[in-house]
Amino acid sequence: MNHSFTTLAESYLHRLDSVAIPLSPDWGIRWYGLAYAAGFVVAWLLIRWMARTGRSLIPERAVGDLMMYSVVGVLVGGRLGYALFYKPELFLTFSASPPWWELLAIHRGGMASHGGILGVVIAMCVFARKNQLPALHLVDMVAIAAPPGLFFGRLANFINGELWGKRLSDAMQIDPPWWSVKYPEEIYLGTVDVSSVATSVGGETTLHTQIVESLRSADPVVTEALIGQLTAWWPSQLFQAMTDGPILMAILIAVWWRPRRPGIVGGWFLVGYGTLRIVTEVVRQPDDGVALFFGMQRGQLLSVGMIILGVVMIALCSRRSVQAIGGLWRSSQNKTDFKTKHTG
Repeated sequence: MNHSFTTLAESYLHRLDSVAIPLSPDWGIRWYGLAYAAGFVVAWLLIRWMARTGRSLIPERAVGDLMMYSVVGVLVGGRLGYALFYKPELFLTFSASPPWWELLAIHRGGMASHGGILGVVIAMCVFARKNQLPALHLVDMVAIAAPPGLFFGRLANFINGELWGKRLSDAMQIDPPWWSVKYPEEIYLGTVDVSSVATSVGGETTLHTQIVESLRSADPVVTEALIGQLTAWWPSQLFQAMTDGPILMAILIAVWWRPRRPGIVGGWFLVGYGTLRIVTEVVRQPDDGVALFFGMQRGQLLSVGMIILGVVMIALCSRRSVQAIGGLWRSSQNKTDFKTKHTG
């Protein structure tokens, strides 16, 4: 029987396929793309509900347009942010196959959540100006709708086998806990002695590729010989899925349980996301080729900036003489009054 994963030596052996629906030998619908689609659908449903029940100033007929702006902001901002913050060589890398420019190869992964957040904020400012709506209120709306998408995105990171966590301590490597994860792709790092199975695998690809494929297909001989040598890692992607998703969502629901002045929910999103990101980055490996600053990873430094900005937003927005709106526990009845008195 072919299982989607195997648990050996008390660790989870990662064998998940990044392609959800194969369409050809070279193309298919990936979990990464489905994760983004699911996040946008959930956000659309939540924002439409808030518009329909009077919890938002956004007209229900404009929710679809708002989501289109959000999609563009996430994709453009997330990809540009990834290239700027982590892989600037993408701007200068070209190939002979589609999409020809590596900056456009989003299907292969490589999105920065900090860049996506900035992209959405810019998109909301443009949408607000075009539709004469308070920009800070739109930022609040996308902030409370964002955690499900962040949750799905981190799950897709885990399925893709990317953004590994840090190596468990030597003491824990002896008897790895059940929640740790081992990756067959570690074979490519050259840290595993594969001589014992070199003659038991065959194929047209290189030896290391054959061994990785054997591990991923749960070949009993190869798995038994090598599983003990594989390193156990922290499942940082799953930790960040929980913090960026359910935990952050719970914080924002608590904040917006009653009406708030525009911008306060968005400020709490920045503070909450930034704080949780700093905490979970402790068990995540630094990105390749990205130097540490003051002992902190790039994601942590960016999160410090988010926290500072969030605190400033909360302080300034709390002092604004504008009417509080929203409130998840009941619908607001002040949509017309607010739009009459305030334009941004």
